[in-house]
Amino acid sequence: MMTPLAAAKAYAATQKTLGADLASAGAEKAAAGPGFGEILKNAMTDAMKASKHAETQMAAQIQGKADLVDVVTAVSSAEASLETVMAIRDQVINAYQEIMRMPI
Repeated sequence: MMTPLAAAKAYAATQKTLGADLASAGAEKAAAGPGFGEILKNAMTDAMKASKHAETQMAAQIQGKADLVDVVTAVSSAEASLETVMAIRDQVINAYQEIMRMPI
């Protein structure tokens, strides 16, 4: 079950991936934009980068080289990225199941 907060985060991440110019452009420009696969790849890459950054911040905190605020911020960002990826995955699975239910 997706919460409204997770949906809002997923929407914001998708807008960030597509860029402000694509969101405000007409249908002609949208057709020339990145495909679904590219958007999905970017979301996965962002999630991995956020996760690695959070791990680096945690290790630095343990060594006494980072502030706790930086660690909490990095972990929160990684969590938001993971929730976005999970929301996208859930929507893809739902779309696939809906297609499989269609009569031939």
